Parts: sequence; C-alpha cells; structure tokens
Amino acid sequence: MKFIQDLRENDFIKNEIYLCKSKLTLTGKSGKSYVSLVLQDKTGTIDAKIWDFGSEIEQYDTMDFVHIDARVNSFQDALQLNISRIYKGREGEYYPEDYFPVTNKDVETMYREVKEYIAAIKEPNLKLLAEDFFVTNTEFVKSFKNHSAAKSVHHGFVGGLLEHTLSVVKLCDYYTTSYPILNKDLLITAALFHDIGKLEELSAFPENDYTDDGQLLGHIFIGSSKVSNHIKKMNKFPAKLANELIHCILSHHGELEYGSPKKPATAEAMALHFADNTDAKMQTITELLSTGDPKVEWMGYQRLFESNIRRSTKSKE
Repeated sequence: MKFIQDLRENDFIKNEIYLCKSKLTLTGKSGKSYVSLVLQDKTGTIDAKIWDFGSEIEQYDTMDFVHIDARVNSFQDALQLNISRIYKGREGEYYPEDYFPVTNKDVETMYREVKEYIAAIKEPNLKLLAEDFFVTNTEFVKSFKNHSAAKSVHHGFVGGLLEHTLSVVKLCDYYTTSYPILNKDLLITAALFHDIGKLEELSAFPENDYTDDGQLLGHIFIGSSKVSNHIKKMNKFPAKLANELIHCILSHHGELEYGSPKKPATAEAMALHFADNTDAKMQTITELLSTGDPKVEWMGYQRLFESNIRRSTKSKE
C-alpha cells in the first residue's frame, strides 16, 4: 500500500485504496462541476479532485473505501490528487487499521501512567473524583483510551486524547516542582479533566468529526458540566475547591477568542493553560515536520504559528 505520507509530486498511483473522508460536488469559476474529496489513511489526509465525472466507475459516498488511480500534483504548496479512476472498495479488500491514524505510543502504558498520577493525589475529594472517571467507569475509560483529541491540528488520531492528556499532566507535574505556589493535587486533577468534553464534542473513528453537541456547545462547556454535575453527587466536596477545579477547565484555552468562557484567574489555571498550549503547539509542529519531502527545509506559512516554518538541523536527522 502507498501511504499518503509517502506520496511525492508527480507520482502516479494505481488501484490504491483510501478512505473517502468527505465528498463534495462543486462548481468551478468556468461553470463546470467537479468533485472534491478528502482521502485518508493512518498517516494522514490528502485533498483530491475529479475533473471528469466519467472517472467515477460506480457509486460511492463519504466513509466508503475507494479504489483510485491518480496523479500526485502540487497546488498552493500542498499535495493534491488528480483522480482518473475511482470506484468503491469491497469488504475484505482492505485492512481498516491501515486507514485510521493511531498513536505511536503504547496505549496501556500511557493509561498505567495516568492511574499512577491519580494514585498519588493526596486530597481525598479530588482523588475520588478522578477515580470515578478514569478508573472505575469502564465505559469512560474505554472511550478515553481510544478517542482523538481533535478533528485535525494536533493529536487527531486514535489514542490522541490519552496521549495529549498525559503530556499535559506531565508538564503540570514539572511546573509544580519548579513553582511551589501551585496546588499540585488541584493542577494534576484539572489536567486530567481539561479535555474530557472532547469525548462528546467529537465522534469516534472513522468519522472523527464534530457532533451536534460539539458544534453547539463545545468541549469546554461539555467537560466542565460533566465534572460539575458529578461533583454535586459526591458527599461534602468543598465548594471552593470545586470552583477552582471548574475554573481551570473553563479557562484552559487562555483567551476568550480561543473559546475559553473565562480567562485564567488562578496560578493553577494559568499553569494548565500553558501546559495545554505547549503540548498542542509542539505536537502540531511535530506532525507538520513529519510530513512532506524531508529535503524541503522551508515548510511554508503556517497559520497556527503565524510564521513560515523551517526544518532545523535536529528535525532533519
């Protein structure tokens, strides 16, 4: 199989199978209709175009696996497929695990680390809250270990939510060793819970797309509500501690324009925001540098960083 990450300009691929992530029929400036697709395998996604409707041998739709013949072109500094033949794949002609991006880390090892952090929480209410979600709730745990952390941008793969959460917890743990003003139990608990709303904001693979709740409410509101509602069912959870925890979740994006209902007002909330932002940005640039031709040093302007990104000596090794 020719994986998307290995495609290069001017390659011709014949009878390869990809997951049709999206399909739109559009009209160009000339008034002629064409089909715009996003194709996916476990290494990423790529835009594709069908200019001649005769290339569509038979009916297919979004979330179908499709055979394609195509030329790899470059358009606006990104690779794109010009499809000359496409038809629906049959069950048994492909391995589904080749089409969903998956964490390159061991899921069970990461989950054990999460449980070790929970076991080390000393404040009894915070510890019980974390255990209720991440240890004893088997349905939650199964979903948490397999979910993505995003539709795109960073950690948009199976196991991505677990990987991102653990990275944020580790960064917060480091902060507490350097800045004694931080309440370690509060910060670690907030890091564990900060993105649990993504379990309802995004659907599971193969869709990995925004749900109605995700579009209307967003993961920050969903997550903070789930934690708040659970705390109300617990016996004698300190109100001030509950407010501080919920505030961390509500403000972890840092700025109102980035979706936070509140800006960070406590040291723990600021630390969580910095940890979340650091891991998201570093994972994004990691994924960026792992794609494309490794001989090309300048990666082009990247909107998230507001900069033209260049491969460094380390990233070329």
